[in-house]
Amino acid sequence: MRSHLLNDMTAEHYRRSVTEGVERVANRLATTRRPFTGVTPDQLAPVVSAIDLDRPLGDASAALDELEDVYLRDAVYFHSPRYLAHLNCPVVIPAVLGEAVLSAVNSSLDTWDQSAGGTLIERRLIDWTAQRIGLGPAADGVFTSGGTQSNLQALLLARQEAKTTDLAKLRIFSSECSHFSVQKSATLLGLGPEAVVSIPVDRDKRMQTVALAAALERCRAEGLVPMAVVATAGTTDFGSIDPLPEIAELAGLYETWMHVDAAYGCGLLASPARRHLLDGIEHADSVTVDYHKSFFQPVSSSAVLVRDAATLRHATYHADYLNPRRTVEERIPNQVDKSLQTTRRFDALKLWMTLRVMGADGVGQLFDEVCDLAAAGWELLAADPRYDVVVRPQLSTLVYRYIPRSVTDPALIDRANLHARKALFASGEAVVAGTKVGGRQYLKFTLLNPETTTEDIAAVLDLIAGHAEQFLGENLVHAS
Repeated sequence: MRSHLLNDMTAEHYRRSVTEGVERVANRLATTRRPFTGVTPDQLAPVVSAIDLDRPLGDASAALDELEDVYLRDAVYFHSPRYLAHLNCPVVIPAVLGEAVLSAVNSSLDTWDQSAGGTLIERRLIDWTAQRIGLGPAADGVFTSGGTQSNLQALLLARQEAKTTDLAKLRIFSSECSHFSVQKSATLLGLGPEAVVSIPVDRDKRMQTVALAAALERCRAEGLVPMAVVATAGTTDFGSIDPLPEIAELAGLYETWMHVDAAYGCGLLASPARRHLLDGIEHADSVTVDYHKSFFQPVSSSAVLVRDAATLRHATYHADYLNPRRTVEERIPNQVDKSLQTTRRFDALKLWMTLRVMGADGVGQLFDEVCDLAAAGWELLAADPRYDVVVRPQLSTLVYRYIPRSVTDPALIDRANLHARKALFASGEAVVAGTKVGGRQYLKFTLLNPETTTEDIAAVLDLIAGHAEQFLGENLVHAS
């Protein structure tokens, strides 16, 4: 069994095995014409369940053959121009190269003696991102598993910096369109469900600062403590960006921690054309960025950044076997001193390779392309009498609803839209997302593939209309 360990004696075995795996994936990418096969859980689950994990195949080629049947054939492929659903991006090749390197070397980024140069690369990328945001010379941060963890850590720091230790008095303010991880974090941090105050949004799905000001004042009048204001720079459903300068002013006035969840909108940091949409982010106390969304990185690649490095001490614990206190005095850079995680992948290498090969402008231009595409898609939807589109996009998301002329029952229209999404997914021809707006069922394009065209969007809209019309025709016949 030692022949399977990666070391100096098995380097050639490693080269052959990985090359074969890469060839299999490359073949799939080159020949896959749809984002999905339409396989159902009921069809695929028995195939997976039938595999006896206690009887190994003993051969990588045989395992790859099997993997074709249980994964590669039926995977959802984000590189397809007609994958238009969630915040999943096609990935850039330099990042995939970085992924291959980091997996094989297997550095752990918790301590210097497990990572060496990996630590310095991650720190350099944190500094680079903080500079792009404009957080100032005292800024710092750490890579995380994703936006949910980044938001959790930011709110942990806000809780510890709050002016009371009475958790029942703490309040977090975020828009009604903010990410669910804000509520989840409040629960994990020991705050009650009433701790998160939902602030209404305007017609563009941006936080209403007048309502925020009133809520902050009410909080103070009731003897409660505003712990944090969470502004969103790219909401999941609409891609809307809250008015960051005005929110920053209110946060300063009420001495409240300002966190900006830019998990989606962080691509604007590299944008040659749209960086101004993030104006005001430089006033934040903490920022979430998800490079695995708008920087076209493989999952996972995220970070939380803070204006004041000293606040990261709230995540610091020392263990004699890992990061004893003496290492601080010896100026040994241990990233576990800043992180909620201990063992942690060298995900920073993917972004490093991307910047060293493509440059920030190259990444930003790709994100600008999908934002331009969304603007063109909005024009299509706004001109199409079959659809109601909710809001003109700031980023690359479009939320819309099929509206038949002959049907007025909102519940039936809801069912038609939901059916259209499911039928489209089952066909494998395209993948779109769904959400609710005002309690009604809507559909959603999240455009993160520069290879997607307006022709793709128009074709998918025709497919959706066809599925919805078929559903309505069948149900109206049955009703009559």
